[in-house]
Amino acid sequence: MEDPNYHANVYNAYAKNPKKIRVLDSTLREGEQHPGVSFTNKQRIQIAWMLDYFGVDQIEISPIVSGDHKEATKTIIQQGLRADIVSHGRALKEDVDVSLSCDASWCAAYLGVSDIHLRDKLRITRAQAMERAVSTVEYAKSHGLKIRFTVEDGSRAEPKFLLDMCRAISDAGVDRISLPDTVGILRPIGMYNFVKKVRNEIDVPLDAHVHNDIGFALANAFAACDAGVDQIHTTIDGIGERTGIPPLAEVAVALTYLYKSPNDFRLDMLLDLSRLIEDYTSITPYDSKPIVGSSAYKHKAGTHLAAILRNPAAYEPIPPRAVGNRRRIVFGELAGKTGAAYLMSLLGLDDNEEQAKDVALGLKKLRMGDLIELPLDDGMEKRMARTSRKRG
Repeated sequence: MEDPNYHANVYNAYAKNPKKIRVLDSTLREGEQHPGVSFTNKQRIQIAWMLDYFGVDQIEISPIVSGDHKEATKTIIQQGLRADIVSHGRALKEDVDVSLSCDASWCAAYLGVSDIHLRDKLRITRAQAMERAVSTVEYAKSHGLKIRFTVEDGSRAEPKFLLDMCRAISDAGVDRISLPDTVGILRPIGMYNFVKKVRNEIDVPLDAHVHNDIGFALANAFAACDAGVDQIHTTIDGIGERTGIPPLAEVAVALTYLYKSPNDFRLDMLLDLSRLIEDYTSITPYDSKPIVGSSAYKHKAGTHLAAILRNPAAYEPIPPRAVGNRRRIVFGELAGKTGAAYLMSLLGLDDNEEQAKDVALGLKKLRMGDLIELPLDDGMEKRMARTSRKRG
C-alpha cells in the first residue's frame, strides 16, 4: 500500500542515515516541579518502570529534594533498569556526595550562568561560577561518576562567557552538557543558533532542555537537534515548572515518524503513560492535545467523516492504535450525508442516498450541535467501506 505521506517526505528532507536522538525523561524531577504535583515513592517507582519499558534512554530524579526523594532514587537505581538513572543536583560537592550515597553511576549538576542568575540568585562572580563548575565536574569524575552539566539560563548568558564555561567543563571531563532555554525566550532559529555556537566549539555530547513559556518548547527542542543536540529532555504530558517542557508523546512520535530516529519506543504505551500521570496528579490533558488528547482522533465535519469512513489516512497522519489511542466519530449538525448513511447502517436501517440526505438535513435542522459520539474500530471501517462501494 502506498505511503500517504510519501510526497510530504520530500519537504521533510530526511537524511539517508538518520542519527539517533536520545530522550531523557524528567517527569520525576522537572515534572514534580509542576504546581500541585507530588508523587509518592511507590508512584515514582511505577513511573520509572513504565518509562524504562517505554524505551527512554535516561530517567532523571533529584535525591537532594527530600529524604523520600533520596530513598526513591536509591530504590529505582537498585531495579537495574535499562535506562540510565540520572541523579540531579546543584553544582556543589555535597550534592555529588548525595548521588554517590545513592550508588548512582550518572549525576547531573546545574549552575546559572546568565548575569541575572549570577548577580541576583547566586550572588557570585563569573570567575567564582567558573571555579564552582569545574571543581564540581572534577569532583564527580574523581569519584567515578558520569556527569551532565547544565549551564542554566544559558540562552540569556553572555555568549563568550557561555563558551568559556563550556570549554572549561569540557576540559574537566564532563560527559554531557545540557543547553537550556530556561525561560522559553528563544525562537526556533534562536535555539538553532544558540546550540550551533556551542556545537562548533565543543565536542561533548549535548542535551536540550527547553521551556514552554511562549509555546515554543517542542519546536525549539527539534531546532536544537537540527543544530547538533542528540538528547531531548521531556516529561509525560509536558508537566513541569510554570508551563513545562516538551511532552514525551509529541517528542517520541516526531522522532519516530518525522525524524526517522532509530529509537525503540513502545509508542502504544503513550496513552497509558498520560493516563497514569492523570491518575497520580489529577491533571487532565486538554482535549485537543496531540497524540493523547481525547479529541486527537475525533472526526466531526461532514467532508472529514466521508473521507475517514473510506480511508482514515485521509485525515490521520498516524493510526491511533500506534500510539494507544482510539478513533471516534461525532454525529450532529455537521455530519453530512455519508455520516448520516453510516449512522443509519448502525441502527439497522436501510439507506439510500435520498434518505441519507434527509437524515443529514434533519440533523442540521435540530441545531443541537453534537448528538452522538461513537468509536470507529477496524471492523466498522471495513463495513462502511463495503457500504460505500455498494452505494457508489
